[in-house]
Amino acid sequence: MTSSTPRRTVLAAALAAAAGTAASAVPAVAAPRGRTPAPGFVDNRFWSSYTDWRGGTADGTKAVPGHRPGLVLAHPAGRTDHTDPHTGRTSSWEYASWTSPVHTSTVPATEVIASWNARTPPGTWIQVELSGTYSDSTATPRYVLGRWTSGDGEDDIRRTSVDDQTDGRSSVWTDTFAIDDPASGLRLLSYRLRLTLYRAPGSGLTPTVWRIGAMASDVPDRFTVPASAPGPARELAVPRYSQNTHVGQYPEYDNGGEAWCSPTSSQMIVEYWGRRPSAEDLAWVDPAFADPQVCHAARLTYDNQYEGCGNWPFNAAYAATYPDMNAVVTRLNSLTELEDLVRSGIPVVTSQSFLEDELTGAGYGTSGHLMTVVGFTPAGDVIANDPASPDNEAVRRVYRRREWENIWLRTKRYDANGKVRSGTGGVCYIFWPTGPTPSRHRALRPLGLV
Repeated sequence: MTSSTPRRTVLAAALAAAAGTAASAVPAVAAPRGRTPAPGFVDNRFWSSYTDWRGGTADGTKAVPGHRPGLVLAHPAGRTDHTDPHTGRTSSWEYASWTSPVHTSTVPATEVIASWNARTPPGTWIQVELSGTYSDSTATPRYVLGRWTSGDGEDDIRRTSVDDQTDGRSSVWTDTFAIDDPASGLRLLSYRLRLTLYRAPGSGLTPTVWRIGAMASDVPDRFTVPASAPGPARELAVPRYSQNTHVGQYPEYDNGGEAWCSPTSSQMIVEYWGRRPSAEDLAWVDPAFADPQVCHAARLTYDNQYEGCGNWPFNAAYAATYPDMNAVVTRLNSLTELEDLVRSGIPVVTSQSFLEDELTGAGYGTSGHLMTVVGFTPAGDVIANDPASPDNEAVRRVYRRREWENIWLRTKRYDANGKVRSGTGGVCYIFWPTGPTPSRHRALRPLGLV
């Protein structure tokens, strides 16, 4: 389970107030296999190619070609002082920026979640911002979606989201831009992302950014979704780690245990792809602790404002710090799309909320939890590496397809007191190496990820 509960509870309450407690609107229906899928409720747009980087508006940045094209700081466009709210330290920074072209979403959106893949040497960092146009032709403010660094040394700012951003019509809730009152009909029609690269003055250093983009969505309110037909069985050999073996470890990174479901899940997939931290990376971890790489993942996904490891884009960004890894936060329209990814060899981290009696065999209820889907049985049931397990051996679980599908894809649910709360509507992390195999490319392409 994740400590993202407090801020997502605030968002859930706001959405519930707007939508009321009436049961569901029209849900997404997965197309039969082999047919063109029906239009979904999700739009992905990511910039990652040399052409993409040259297509934006650069102010001091430049595109770098190669097997993994990127964006770097070529020369400073200016200099600024920044006071880190978490250390109180004021430092001067040189900066340069890149602004994406305007992207008109295929889905007029109620929510937008950005993702980025980058490396920031010590003494550098990046900021990601969003600005857009509402459906009434007015403009949003420029919202900060994250101030991020891949490290946390003395020369680095503290990785952070930014609270208290709103214009009374939309708000940023840690990692999610959201329309405050979806029932009003207001939507975000288009947006631009601005990426600012910072470095210590005179250092000559630069962050390198390989990918930036966002998932825009408008998933209809629904308490249930229609059942999908199972596809072929497959199970991937993904490492199994329990978050609960870390209870009480590192209070400065939210104390292990249920707060670490997100980095534990992320680490499982990082290692599935053959990447892992070095012995030097892990030297800071108490040698008495098992699975020190999970502690490492928690430290490097920690959001100092949110005071937890459940920031979705920060988890994707962590995964992408490993060599030649891509990582995004998105939504899927159906369990069929998830099956296609798994069948191609791509495991997926999913986010869901449920009461204990809604997921047979889980043995717990949660208002927010991440687990890793690694396969499907011949009957179509979901095989998940669930970090909310007492030990690593118990991590592999098989959950009933119909129950799991519904708790992951719904946007509305009832809590134990009968109050309406939000569901994640298919939110997930997808990590994959650069140069995917043809079958993986075929699974990723319809989602707009390659």
